[in-house]
Amino acid sequence: MVTIAFEDLTEGLVVPLGEVKIDREDMLEFARRFDPQAYHLDEEAGRRSVFGGLSASGWFTASLWMRAYVDHLIGDSTAQGSPGGRELSWLAPVFPGDVLRCEVTVVGARRSKSRPGLGIVELSGTANRGDECVLRFTFAGLFGCRE
Repeated sequence: MVTIAFEDLTEGLVVPLGEVKIDREDMLEFARRFDPQAYHLDEEAGRRSVFGGLSASGWFTASLWMRAYVDHLIGDSTAQGSPGGRELSWLAPVFPGDVLRCEVTVVGARRSKSRPGLGIVELSGTANRGDECVLRFTFAGLFGCRE
């Protein structure tokens, strides 16, 4: 039986999603496969870039956040997918060895008018390195209702 349903996701709720350490080899493997830009693959190219060092693809950072979201919230929920989002910001470069603290905040929630039994939850996801936010995005999630 799932634990988290639409009714549990009330405006203002902040859900910690744990920490993730940026593994250099995982970061490089992702870049080679999905985002093979020089500053994601080569130390020297990274140093010459605006990032000042070998940096993670923003998509890699977002994928780590997504894994934490599944592990700590939607894996034990009535989640039914997402119709999309409206903001995605990579606010600072991420480097090998960085430790990111991930969380999600419920911005708003309402019942679906067209699909009884579903709620639409507006969510804001963040990944922070210390006090610095490195990733922020806003999206909607569809969650089944208990009633």
